[in-house]
Amino acid sequence: MKQKKGAGDSRLVEAVIHGIQEVKGRELVHMDLRGIPNAVCSHMVICHGDSTTQVEAITRSVLETVRKQMGEKPWHTEGERNAEWVLIDYVDVVVHVFHRDRRGHYALEDLWGDAVRTLYENVA
Repeated sequence: MKQKKGAGDSRLVEAVIHGIQEVKGRELVHMDLRGIPNAVCSHMVICHGDSTTQVEAITRSVLETVRKQMGEKPWHTEGERNAEWVLIDYVDVVVHVFHRDRRGHYALEDLWGDAVRTLYENVA
């Protein structure tokens, strides 16, 4: 059964963002897709790491932070083996962790150009 959208989604997005910031994920953006017809999810969070090691660390941090703060596990994950583009799917919130070199190639932000965006400063 799918959970009702609302405050739970916002808390989940906050937990994801916290997990990314803990390990200095780069160029973090939250895209609110709720106003876009036929969007694949309600929220998309995108960031990148400068190495495969950092992509792995970001992925682990997001999974651990969400589990600890929300008690949730993702519905699906993929891309962890090569750590070039990791997708973490929490159904209404989808997280994309890219390797720096891959992010520009796929340009997901451009595909969802109508989304309301929140950009976060890189943590020093």
